[in-house]
Amino acid sequence: MDRNQLLKVLLPGLLPLIVFILVDEFYGTTAGLIVAVAFGIGQLLLTYSKDKVFDTFVLFDTLLIVVLGGISLLLDNDIFFKLKPAIVGSILCVMLGVSTFSSMNLVVMMSRRYLKGIEINDAQVQQLTRSAKILFYLFSFHTVLVVYSAFFLSTEAWAFISTILFYLLFGVYFLYEVVNNKLALRRYQMEEWLPLVDEKGMVTGKAPRSVVHKNKEMLHPVVHLHVINGKKELFLQKRSMTKAAEPGKWDTSVGGHVAFGETVESALQREAEEELGLKNVNIVPFGHYVYRGENESELVFVFTEQYSGELTIDQEEIEEGRFWTPEEISERIADGIFTASLVTEFTMLKKLNII
Repeated sequence: MDRNQLLKVLLPGLLPLIVFILVDEFYGTTAGLIVAVAFGIGQLLLTYSKDKVFDTFVLFDTLLIVVLGGISLLLDNDIFFKLKPAIVGSILCVMLGVSTFSSMNLVVMMSRRYLKGIEINDAQVQQLTRSAKILFYLFSFHTVLVVYSAFFLSTEAWAFISTILFYLLFGVYFLYEVVNNKLALRRYQMEEWLPLVDEKGMVTGKAPRSVVHKNKEMLHPVVHLHVINGKKELFLQKRSMTKAAEPGKWDTSVGGHVAFGETVESALQREAEEELGLKNVNIVPFGHYVYRGENESELVFVFTEQYSGELTIDQEEIEEGRFWTPEEISERIADGIFTASLVTEFTMLKKLNII
């Protein structure tokens, strides 16, 4: 949910408070409550006349004003109305808390309601959840202050805390988000961006490579090629020790990421040429699966290639490479010298008698 949508939800409940404060300042508490209640009813009717439907959040917020204002008038005590922002804040805290600390993300559900027709990808869900957590603590702090001011501070202090302080806290938060986003974009400007996909391979968004590799929720596509010679031996490459993931282990013949806007097939052709000097390889699709590592999740597209010619390895990417017999690989799996994905795919190749 962006700032405009969030304010659209919250502002209807805050406007009557502002009206109450202004009227109370000049004409007294009773007049302030009467005008605020009338304003709330008018606001509800205006919303209905424009949209021909009662918005759930506007309806609840407005009715809460009417109920608390009415009780305050009947009991000749404005404490009920003063607690209204705290009640609304408590409800928001519950909503944000559920979104942050449980599997039911109400913030995402609300965002999809207000942003109809716009797909929210995994990266945006992560951002919304992070924002919900910050707002949870922010609203909790403000709610406690409202309750305290309602009972122990002056009307002027309560008015400041209920409205102006609320906007100040909100403003500081959004300023932080703007600055943080700009700094992040500057950091990621020169970085490779990878597509984010669902388990069917449909692109749902994109994110910087460094971010993708630190978030298991961001599924991204990669390609693996198994080069098999006439003896059914499998060419393996030994990963460079500079690699962030599984350095120094033996891996598939070719492996790499699919760039944003690139097809799986073109990515494989590019990686095969870069890593082994293979051009126009006659690749055969083998299948795909989801691999979830310690820090990332990959949708792996696997291909095979029958090739017995010379291979030229990229010394910057690959420490060394050679053909292995299936028996050699089977004997050394327990030694932990192979990558997890290679072990998975080797088992698949053996099961289908490809090697």
